[in-house]
Amino acid sequence: MDFRVSLLLLSLAVVVVSGQKKRPAKGEWNYRDGSEKVNMRGVANLTQVLDDWRFGIMSKMKHLLQNDHQTLLPDYSRIQPLSEALDDLYKEFNALKAHLGDLTEKFGPIETFIDELKAEKAAGGTTGATTGDAPGAAGSPQLRRRVIKKKTPPS
Repeated sequence: MDFRVSLLLLSLAVVVVSGQKKRPAKGEWNYRDGSEKVNMRGVANLTQVLDDWRFGIMSKMKHLLQNDHQTLLPDYSRIQPLSEALDDLYKEFNALKAHLGDLTEKFGPIETFIDELKAEKAAGGTTGATTGDAPGAAGSPQLRRRVIKKKTPPS
């Protein structure tokens, strides 16, 4: 009985497959066929509707992101490991910002000292070159050294 049922199903499949209409394969779709039948007013209206939707969606998203970002973004405080990582990152950022401020204070006097040296060298270099003095001669300007005191951090 199983043999007859399988033979019946096989013959039914052969009949269905051979009965299907074969379609000729086309190389490429010709988009110009039927283009004269298209209603251009409807296409323009559809384009205008889609453009209005895009503008509406983008302006709403922009407004929400600027004014009420909590409605779009998840609440990260509920995710404990992520919240702790963000808190650590915030603390590290503030520490780096404070360290950068300290470095800026330390480099301020050094920058002024370097600027003074450049100015003296430029002024001394032009006079020495015109008079023909040697660098170690008595008439050449002497370099001054400046001592910079370190600030002791308050403890």
